[in-house]
Amino acid sequence: MDDQTTPPEGQPGARRALPPLDGADATGGSRFAEPDTSRFAEPDTTRPVESTQVNPAEDGFPPPYEAPQDSPQPARAASSDADEDSTDGQGQPRILGGRYKLDGVIGRGGMAQVFRAQDTRLGRPVAVKELRSDLASDPTFQARFRREAQSAAGLNHPNIVSVYDTGESIDPSTGLGVPWIVMELVEGHTLRQLLREGRKILPERALELIQGVLDALSYSHRAGIVHRDIKPANVMLTPTGQVKVMDFGIARAVADTQATITQTAAVIGTAQYLSPEQARGETVDNRSDIYSAGCLLYELLINRPPFQGDSPLSVAYQHVREDPVAPSQLDDVITPDIDAITLKALAKDPADRYQDAREMRDDISRLLQGQEVTAPLPVTTPVPVAAAAATPPDATESADFDDEEDEEEPEKKRRALPIFMVVLAVLAVGGLIATSLWFMNRPEEPEVVMLPVPRVLGESQTSAENTIRNAGFEPKTVEEAGPDDTTVGSVIKQNPGDGQQAEEGSVVTLTVNRGPDKITIPEGLVGLSRSEAEERLRDAGFTNVQARESADEPSDSEPDEVLAVHPGSGESVVPDAEVTLEYAIGKSPVPDWMGWNRESIEEDAQQRGFTNVQFTEQVVTNDADVGVAVYSDPEPGTMVERGTTITISIGKAAPQPEQTAPPSSASPSPSQTPSPSQSAPSDGDPSSKPSSKPNGGAGNSNAGPGNNNGNSRGGR
Repeated sequence: MDDQTTPPEGQPGARRALPPLDGADATGGSRFAEPDTSRFAEPDTTRPVESTQVNPAEDGFPPPYEAPQDSPQPARAASSDADEDSTDGQGQPRILGGRYKLDGVIGRGGMAQVFRAQDTRLGRPVAVKELRSDLASDPTFQARFRREAQSAAGLNHPNIVSVYDTGESIDPSTGLGVPWIVMELVEGHTLRQLLREGRKILPERALELIQGVLDALSYSHRAGIVHRDIKPANVMLTPTGQVKVMDFGIARAVADTQATITQTAAVIGTAQYLSPEQARGETVDNRSDIYSAGCLLYELLINRPPFQGDSPLSVAYQHVREDPVAPSQLDDVITPDIDAITLKALAKDPADRYQDAREMRDDISRLLQGQEVTAPLPVTTPVPVAAAAATPPDATESADFDDEEDEEEPEKKRRALPIFMVVLAVLAVGGLIATSLWFMNRPEEPEVVMLPVPRVLGESQTSAENTIRNAGFEPKTVEEAGPDDTTVGSVIKQNPGDGQQAEEGSVVTLTVNRGPDKITIPEGLVGLSRSEAEERLRDAGFTNVQARESADEPSDSEPDEVLAVHPGSGESVVPDAEVTLEYAIGKSPVPDWMGWNRESIEEDAQQRGFTNVQFTEQVVTNDADVGVAVYSDPEPGTMVERGTTITISIGKAAPQPEQTAPPSSASPSPSQTPSPSQSAPSDGDPSSKPSSKPNGGAGNSNAGPGNNNGNSRGGR
C-alpha cells in the first residue's frame, strides 16, 4: 500500500464523501447499516484483490471470517492438506470434543489454523481454531495457551468475538494433546483486507472504527486482560458495520514463549503495531493496547503504519526511538485534532498516553461531536526525509538544486557521495546488529500465571488474609461499616470474587465489617420543644427518634417541652438505635391525698403546680377519718391541667345530741341526808337553786362532739 498514489477525483481509488448515517450508536454497530463498499472509495482496480487465505508470515492468528463473495476462494486442489486437517485418516470429517464437526479450513496463520465447523449439539455454525501441532509439542506453551483461552472465554461484549468452548484433541502422529478454541463464526472482512483492497477510509469512518476497538479494549481491560496484539488482521467488520476484535489472550500466550522477535514468524506481521515497552521486552499493561490502537488508527487514516522498515528489528527500533510524522502532514484532509488524538496514543512514554481506552474513546466522541478534545495539539514539524520517501510519489516534489554549485564541484560531489553512502550503510548495519543483540539478550518477560481466587466470605480477617496468601495472592483489607451482627470482624466482600481467575501475586481486596458507625447524642436537648429536639437528632444522623409523655412533669414545665432524653446526651449509639424524648404536656396526675389533713394538702398542691384546690367537709362515721381527706374529685391519678379545680372532702364527726339532767329522787338515799349542821334553805335564799352547768362527773365525758376522737388529730 505504501507505493500507491491518490487518484484524482472521479478516478478509481479516489476519496468520496459519504452521506451522514442515522441512528449512530456508541459502538459503531449501526453506523454501517449499508454494505461495506458504501463506506469507502472505489477499490484500486490496478491491484489484484487479496485472497482470503491468510499469509502466515504476516498475520499470525488468522481471523475466523467468511470469505467475501468478491474474493477468490482458496483452491481445494491447491491445498489438499486442508482437507486432511479437517478429516480423519479415513476421509471422514473430524469431530472435536464429541460435538464440533469440522467442515474445512477457512484460514491459516503462523500459530494456528481455523476451521469452519458445526456445533452438532446446538445446531449452529462455529469457528474452531486449533494450535499448530509443532507448537503444541511444547507443554509450557500448551498450558499458557489453555489458560489464556479460558480467560478470554470470560469476555462477553458485542465488540469482541465470543469464545464458546475450549478443549484439546490427540494428535495421532505425536500422541500429544493439541489445544483448540471454539469461537463465534463472524461473517465479514478484516480491516487488513479492506486496507489491502485499496479502500481509502474517510477520517470520520476511521475514528468510528477505532471507537468499536476501544469499546472492546475498555471491557477487556476492566476484566484484567491485555490484548497485546491489536492490528488490522485482528479486527473484523461485519456486513452490518459492527466492529469485532479477535484473539483476546492468544497474543499474551504467544508473548510468554521464549521466541524472540526474529524467531517467530507471526511476530513479523505485528512489529508495526508493537508498543515501545513491548519492543524493549518490558512488562506491559493496558496502555500498550492504547499504543497499538494508535498505530491502527494511523494506518486507517494514512493507509500505512506509522513506522516501516526492511526488517522487524528496524521497525521496532523506530517504535522505541523515532517520532511518527503527524498524519495531517501526509494527508491535508486530516485535522489537527485528529493529529492530537493519534499522536497522544502513540506517545513513547506510557504516562503520556491515554491512561485507558475509555478516555481515548471519549476524546474521539468529543471530536466527532465538534467539541474540543483533551489531547494537546501537536507542534507542526517538517516531514522527515524518510517519511517523505515513504509517501506516495506524487505527494512530494522533486528537490531543486543550485545549478551553479553543481557546475563548480561536480567531481567532488561524485566522490563524496559514495563515501557518505558507505558511512551511512555502516552505521545502519551497526545499529541493526546492536539492536538485534539487545533483543536476543533482553530479559524475558515474567511468566503470568492465572490462579483461581478462593472463597473467604464469612471468615475472620486474619483467617481470610492467610487463605489469600496461601493461594498465591496478596490480600488488601479495607473496613466498611455494616450491621451489628455476627459478621462484625468478618469478610463481607471480596474482589475478585471466589472462583474467578486472577494473576498470581495480584491483589485481592477484602472488605471487613467493622460494625455500625456510632454517633453521639447532642447536648442541650432538654428544655427545647419536642419538634426542635427531634430535628436536631435527625440532623445528627439518628433515624429512629421516638417521643413519649412525661409521667410526672415539673409544675413549671411548658407543654411540649423536652424533659429528658434516653439514652442521655453525650452517649454514642448506632444511627438506627431508638432515641426517646420525654416531653411535658402541661398536665399532671391528681395526687393521692387521701388521709392527708388540709394544711399538708395545700402545701403539696402548691409544689405540684395545682392552683385551684377547694375543700369541703363530709360527715364520717369512722373516727380515724375525721380531719383528713376522704374524697377527691377528680380521682387520684387522673391527668388534668394544673389549673383544673380539684375538690377535696375533709372528714368530720357526726354532731352529738344535747344532754338533759335526770329527775331527782323522792326519797333521797342516806348519803344525801343533810348533816345536822345543814339546814334546809329558805325559799328566799338563791343558793338553794341547782347549777345549770354540768359538773365534773360522768356527764363531762360525753359533753360535746370531738371528745376522745378528734382532739389529737390534725397534726398530719
